[in-house]
Amino acid sequence: MTSQLNGSVLKAFKILDLFAAGKSELTASETTEALGINMITAHRFLHTLVHAGALRTSSRGVFRLGYMFADLGERVLQGDNLPALLQPILDQLALDTGEACMATRFDRDMAVCIAKALPDRPLYVDIRIGSKLDAFCTAHGKLWLAHMTTAEQDRYFKNAELTGMTDRTVTDITALKTELETIRDQGFATNNGERENDIYAIAVPVTTTHGKMISAFSVFGASPAILDQNRKAFLAHLQTAAKNAQDVIYSAP
Repeated sequence: MTSQLNGSVLKAFKILDLFAAGKSELTASETTEALGINMITAHRFLHTLVHAGALRTSSRGVFRLGYMFADLGERVLQGDNLPALLQPILDQLALDTGEACMATRFDRDMAVCIAKALPDRPLYVDIRIGSKLDAFCTAHGKLWLAHMTTAEQDRYFKNAELTGMTDRTVTDITALKTELETIRDQGFATNNGERENDIYAIAVPVTTTHGKMISAFSVFGASPAILDQNRKAFLAHLQTAAKNAQDVIYSAP
C-alpha cells in the first residue's frame, strides 16, 4: 500500500525539531549536517519555511523560529485536553500504588492540580481539581522550579514569600536552590511534611522528548512511613506513568 506520508513535510518538521532540541538559531550548514542533506536542499527548505512564517531571518544566512508559533502555542493552551489525556494513566497509577495520585501544570508561580485519581479504600488524602500548591514547599512545585532556567528561578525567589508552613519547611534560598539542583539531577522531588505536617509526596516530571516539562505526576498520602518503605516501588510506577504520558501526548489525535 502506498504510504500517505509526505517526505518533504516530515523533513521540514525535522528542521523545526532542531529548535525544539534547544537551538535558538540555525544556518544552512548546520541543517545539512544535522539532516544529512545537501546545501541546495537545505536552503530551499529554510527559505520555504520563512515564506510560510514558520522561520524568520535574524541576519544573513541565520534563521530563527517565526512568530506564528507564539499564536499556535496560545491556541494549544486554550484548547488544552491534557487532563483528559492524563486521567487514564493516573487511574492506573493509583491502582498500581494503592495511593492517591495527581497531575499538575504551573501557573502564576503555583503548581495547579489538573487531574487526580484516588485509591480504592475507605480512607485516603484527597485534593480538589484546581487546588494551588506553593512551589517552594511541595513536591510538584519544587519539580517545576527545578526545571526552570536560572533567570526564571531568580525571578521566582525575588517575588516569593518563603513562609515557614511547618517546622520542616525550607525557607533559605541557598538551601532551596541546592535542593533544586539535586531534584533536577535525580529526576524526582519529595515533600516531607513541608507544607502540611501530615502530607507526604513523591513526584516526577512529565516532559517532551526534548526534556521540556509539561506536567508532573505524584503519589501522595498521610503516612511518611509508607512513602519511605515504598519509595523505590512508587518511583518506578511514577516513571512508567510519565513515559506512558509522553507516548500518549505524542500520539494523541
